[in-house]
Formats: sequence, structure tokens, C-alpha cells
Amino acid sequence: MEGFELLAPAESRQAQVDAVLDRFFSLSRKRAAPLGPEYAGLWDALEANTSGGKRMRPRMVFAAYQSLGGTDLQAAAYVGAAFELLHTALIVHDDVIDRDFSRRGVPNIAGLYRQRATASGSDAVAAEHRGISAAVIAGDLALFNSCRLVDRSGVSGEVRTRLLEVMDEALFASAAGELIDVDFSFGADMPRVDDILTMERLKTAVYSFECPLQAGAILAGASEETVATLADFGREIGIAYQIVDDVLGVFGREQETGKSTVGDLREGKRTVMIAYATTTPDWARIEPLLGRPDLTDEQAAEVRGLLISTGARSFAEGLARYYANRALARLAEAHIPHALRTELHPLADTVLRRVK
Repeated sequence: MEGFELLAPAESRQAQVDAVLDRFFSLSRKRAAPLGPEYAGLWDALEANTSGGKRMRPRMVFAAYQSLGGTDLQAAAYVGAAFELLHTALIVHDDVIDRDFSRRGVPNIAGLYRQRATASGSDAVAAEHRGISAAVIAGDLALFNSCRLVDRSGVSGEVRTRLLEVMDEALFASAAGELIDVDFSFGADMPRVDDILTMERLKTAVYSFECPLQAGAILAGASEETVATLADFGREIGIAYQIVDDVLGVFGREQETGKSTVGDLREGKRTVMIAYATTTPDWARIEPLLGRPDLTDEQAAEVRGLLISTGARSFAEGLARYYANRALARLAEAHIPHALRTELHPLADTVLRRVK
């Protein structure tokens, strides 16, 4: 999800969210210190996994909030930080599910604690168990405290209730999507394109786009009609982004995406491109290579060539354009103010740029 810039000052928004998270982790470490250095160290690791990134979910909160007239930037920063901490929780647990011990080329929490256990003399099985255990605990802490940050935003009454309901929906949907994704990995048959789109919407688009945009609008006191339209926009643009991310996971430039272009092929990741490829005559050539942990660069290049020649890449890119244009159509509705259109239009433009 790289490369877009919202028109309002994103840097100042990020600084405010970072300040909230810095304060939260500082207080948590102080709380943890009397319970032992190991526990305080886990909070350090969790903070490290929350640091960096583009803070896209808080930016969605701010985009809706300020464009709809919101002025309490401190409250918006807390709500944005809540979604960022929720994101941390979900990716920590996702890495546990996938048995991944690194993220973007560096050890994640599970990887860090596995390394420490190995260094202290544990065998491979015990070290892996130590790493996974620490990651589960850290993810649980981030998950619970994401809702606590909403409480600390200073909002009350009906607005607080609705914000917590949106947070609940974000987690509820993501858990459903994660379960579907796990089931895909165990199934013998390739899921259909529509099934993959449902999974990606539930697993990522809801908590990354739909719910943060809704939260910003609710915090600003927007009408129900506007909140609902922002949810629709978030759904469409979130699906488009996930499709593009999957394409870039195979065809992108590693220095720009921060991830290997061989990893998804070695994993056998179920994506729109792969689902489409199963319907083509060349699937018999792709299938034996997909999901091989030892897939070579030359074999990966062969799969890429087949995904192009079968039309699978073009199909995925066209589908991303379709959803991006659906998102733009939602912004054209009469009750959406000009400032909000100006703020969110670059999101759809970025999708369209990335699939040219």
C-alpha cells in the first residue's frame, strides 16, 4: 500500500499518533518493570513492531475527521493510534499462524524470542515454542489495549459507544477473514475469485479502510448517510489495494514493496491471479511449481511469464481498476463534501497508477 499522499499535512498527523503511541508504551513499560525485566522487554519488542510504517489506518481516521470538520486532533490521534495498535496485534498473530519468524527482512517478535532461546541453549523445537508463545502474549496485549486507547481519547457517551462498536467490527471481520485464509491453505481445491475477494475484504480491507474511515466520520459527528458511504468507499478501495498488493507481491520491485517477489509463489498464496490461472490451459504448467519452498528464481520467472501469457495478471489489474472506480463513484455522491473528495481521491488515483 505504498505511494499515496493525502492532501492534508500527513506528517503532523503521524507525529501526533506517534506521540500517543510513545506515551502508551512508556507508561506500559513503567507498569511492567516491577513485574520483571523480561516482561518490560516484551513491551520493548512490541513497541519495536509498532514503530515505523506509513500509519495508513490513522491517516484514514484523520482524513475523514478533518475533512468533515473535526477539530479535536488529540482525540483523533488516540483513535488513529487505536487502529494502529490493532494492526500490530493482527500482524503479530498472523505471523504466528503463518509460522513466520521475520517481517520485511528482520526478526519479528517470534523470531526475536526464538533467537534468544537458541542463544541460551534451547533446541530448535523449544526455541520455536518460546518465540511463538511470546508473540501470542504480545499480540494479546496489543489487541486489548487498542480498545483502551479509544477510552483514553476523551470521547464519551454515544460517540464512545459507536467507536467501540466500529473497533469490534474491525476485529470481528478480520478474524473471519483470517479463518477463511487458513482454511484456503488446507484445502485441496483452489478457491474461486469471489471467495478470495471476500477473504481479503474481511481480513484486511475492513480494519484498514472501512472502519478507520467510519471512525473518523463518527468522531466528527457526520450523518449516518456519510458514515455509510465512507464504509462503501473503504470496502471498494480496500479490495482494490489488496488485489494490487498481491500483483506487486509477484511482479513488484522489492526495493519499493519491501517484500520478496518469490515469497508468495513459494508459499502458494491464494490470490486473484492464481485463481484466474486455474481456469486456463497453462495451469498444468503452473501448478507443480506453485507452493514449492525450494522454488528457484528461474522457476519463479517461468511462473511470472505464464501468469502474463494466460492473462491472469491483466485480469487482476483490471479487477483492481474496477474496484477503484467503484470507490470513486461513491465519492461523487451529493452528500459527500468537496474537502472529503479532495482528501480521498488520491487513494483511488494511486491504485489506478500502480496498475498502469
